[in-house]
Amino acid sequence: MDPVFLSRLQFAAATMFHFLFVPLTLGLSILIAYMETKYAWSGDKNYLRMTKFWGKLFLINFALGVVTGITLEFQFGTNWSRYSEYVGDVFGSLLAIEASAAFFLESTFIGIWIFGWKKISAKAHAIVMWLVAIAGNFSAVWILIANGFMQNPVGYDIRNGRAELTDFLAVITNKHGLLEIIHVVPASLLLGSFFVMGISAYHLLKKQHTEIFLKSFRIALVVGLVSSLTVGLTGDMHGVNVSKTQPAKLAAMESHWETRAQAPIVMFAIPDETQEKNKIEIGSIPGLLSFLGFHDFNAEVIGLQDIPKQDRPPVLPTFVGFRTMVGLGTLFILLMIYGWIRRNKLLESPNFLKIMLWSIPLPYIAMEMGWVVSEVGRQPWIVYNLMRTSDAASPIAGAQVMVSLTAFILVYGLLGAVGFYLIAKSVKEGPEAATA
Repeated sequence: MDPVFLSRLQFAAATMFHFLFVPLTLGLSILIAYMETKYAWSGDKNYLRMTKFWGKLFLINFALGVVTGITLEFQFGTNWSRYSEYVGDVFGSLLAIEASAAFFLESTFIGIWIFGWKKISAKAHAIVMWLVAIAGNFSAVWILIANGFMQNPVGYDIRNGRAELTDFLAVITNKHGLLEIIHVVPASLLLGSFFVMGISAYHLLKKQHTEIFLKSFRIALVVGLVSSLTVGLTGDMHGVNVSKTQPAKLAAMESHWETRAQAPIVMFAIPDETQEKNKIEIGSIPGLLSFLGFHDFNAEVIGLQDIPKQDRPPVLPTFVGFRTMVGLGTLFILLMIYGWIRRNKLLESPNFLKIMLWSIPLPYIAMEMGWVVSEVGRQPWIVYNLMRTSDAASPIAGAQVMVSLTAFILVYGLLGAVGFYLIAKSVKEGPEAATA
């Protein structure tokens, strides 16, 4: 049993499970803050009922996110101690700020929000929810900056056999990290919007609490439309940056083997890494990869054949992940445009409501696939061009990792079952009667 592979598998499983809760926390908190603001300024009790209903789901989701997130940081010591030793001076400072500042602020404000009903004014209580949303997204910013360093390391010098922080400003203004922020935060808003629209569609199809869920659906629809377009725009910006800084990742994303100008995009392909070519190619569009990667139809795009085998990422998961993410992103834009057209006839659009109900998992899949592209596409580097993943793992036996991996799967499976049961139960119960 290879301890490096098992450690990677454990961290991937824990991270992907944790990330089922993170984007909903980020996106839903902003939607709830807006709903509570509408109540605070208008006095409309329907907005109060909306706030409390979606707030209950938010709290369940937040609790699961906290429990599953804490264990991730411990793995940097248990499974990735060499990584922590080598780049901990840079990476550790970012995680410390996230935990000691942003996360504790978020947790404190959530406590005030939970216990502050009837103890502070409605407007003050709404402000607290905005602070929860800001702190939550601020927490994500530091994590994304840390990941940006792993993708494009800056602001360090190698001293005494390790990377030491020399320019904190360069780290926090790292272009890769900033692009991740403006891509992931709108994507989280999109996911939160689909969550609200899907659950609202469930109640609208049953014709119960229609006034509340029509309002919820329309609020989320506006946010979803704007965020879906923003995700598409920032995704293009992110892709251009990857083309320049991580050519191997770009080649794997498109299963592009031969270096050439006017490089095409192949709509469907089956990569063959052994033969260094695609077994099947369908729908080749000349020059489109050059244009999307460099905004120049004549630009040269490096192929995988010109990248040493030991420096190539796994092609199939990167290629499939990218295709899935882009395909779903396009679908989201189309659904939001159609929803905007039908926004005043939602009750007369049962088929659209059913589509939105069954679409709740799709943004989760899209975001998970985005992280597959980002992290698998970075391999074999844990810090790009600085430290290989194989050199970063702790000197432990594979059997030890297998024990912890099994424990993670069992415990996280139980937590997930309980959490999803509580969310489903609360959804079916619907909003409570409003109390001031």
